[in-house]
Amino acid sequence: MTQTARETAFAALHIPGDPVVLFNIWDAGSAAAVGKAGAKALATGSASVAGAQGFADGEDVPLDLVFANLERITHLTDLPVTLDFEGGYAVDADQVAANAQRARDAGAVGINFEDQVVGGEGLHPADMQGKRIQAIRQATGDTFWINARTDLFLKAAPDSHDRALLDEALERGRAYAGAGASSLFLPGLADPDLIRHACAHSPLPVNIMAMPTTPPRSDMAELGVARISHGPFPWRNAMKALANAAKDAMS
Repeated sequence: MTQTARETAFAALHIPGDPVVLFNIWDAGSAAAVGKAGAKALATGSASVAGAQGFADGEDVPLDLVFANLERITHLTDLPVTLDFEGGYAVDADQVAANAQRARDAGAVGINFEDQVVGGEGLHPADMQGKRIQAIRQATGDTFWINARTDLFLKAAPDSHDRALLDEALERGRAYAGAGASSLFLPGLADPDLIRHACAHSPLPVNIMAMPTTPPRSDMAELGVARISHGPFPWRNAMKALANAAKDAMS
């Protein structure tokens, strides 16, 4: 399958009401396990990749290692693989675009691209983030999937998640859609009514992160979600199981 064919196949999985489930991986071994379980596509998680390599999250993993790990995964599988690329390992739009092209060259069909200031405070202004998304789109072509992540909900306390905050997120979503984004990722959003409203009013397919506080997959499908990510939780659970097994073996 060609790169463009994989990108097209990945895009077709984003169906509101029948969401694609991305059980996030961190290396070639976890990719093989999740693929064998029946996954339709694979997605790395930045925190998981970092933790598995002994680094902190937040672009602490050297960029060359990010791509080397990605290449090992994409060489192993024919499934579409999307890369959690955090803030693109740069601020400048042209450099972000060049880095995204390297991800595509390594076999990724798309990226997560977040709007928080990595290593700093707050979020990039929406117009600036839009220019960065536009540069990625121009560099990678029409079929490369850009999952535009806004960190508004992760930055705010759960009891402050309301329609006003969602409206701010949707305003960013409209700016990102106009710049060429493919989907809108709202990690941290868990309230069913707000998720339903997001899906009904977003200009892009909506991605929600599965967390202990979010509805189950069947409910999120009914709410109109098109993509469910699992973020760092698969890696955390795997490490917990490993630690417990090691304790049992040494007890």
